Amino acid sequence: MAKQFDTLEADHQKFIGEQHLFFTGSAAADGLVNVSPKGMDTLHIADPNRIIWMNLTGSGNETAGHILENPRVTLMWCSFTTRPLIMRVYGTAKAINPGDDEWDAHASHFPPHRGARQIFDVQVDMVQTSCGWGVPFMDFNRDRDTMQKYIDGKTDQGFRDSWVKNNAVTLDGKPTGVFGT
Repeated sequence: MAKQFDTLEADHQKFIGEQHLFFTGSAAADGLVNVSPKGMDTLHIADPNRIIWMNLTGSGNETAGHILENPRVTLMWCSFTTRPLIMRVYGTAKAINPGDDEWDAHASHFPPHRGARQIFDVQVDMVQTSCGWGVPFMDFNRDRDTMQKYIDGKTDQGFRDSWVKNNAVTLDGKPTGVFGT
């Protein structure tokens, strides 16, 4: 049975801290809906009604473009271990980009990362938990090192060029805000 909450309670925060993976969901007013997996040390619970996550370099930048047009976002965690639970956080987000006044304060919650593209600041509107009985058991092995190898092979200018080429617009052609786009 699903249950709704106004804030992230202590048990919810503990559950989030135990997960190695979360998903983001976003959509503009029209066009494609995006669901994206996130991992690594990129999420921080600022308080029971606020989550921030560092968005790292990738092949697309859908969430940033969607949030510029429509700030609604859903974050989801599901347990692949002993506790059958799915948790969704519904809220609104804003993107903070490198160079924005708020960047340093937000980035201080994470290890430094050359691949940091944005930080999303999510205001929690509702938390919903559900059973997760259909989620399979899976064991966490380790984080991948593929991104770090990619980052180590790029210069700062290489990042900028890649972000302008691959991350400036969504699949629907909407601007993402990377470097003011």
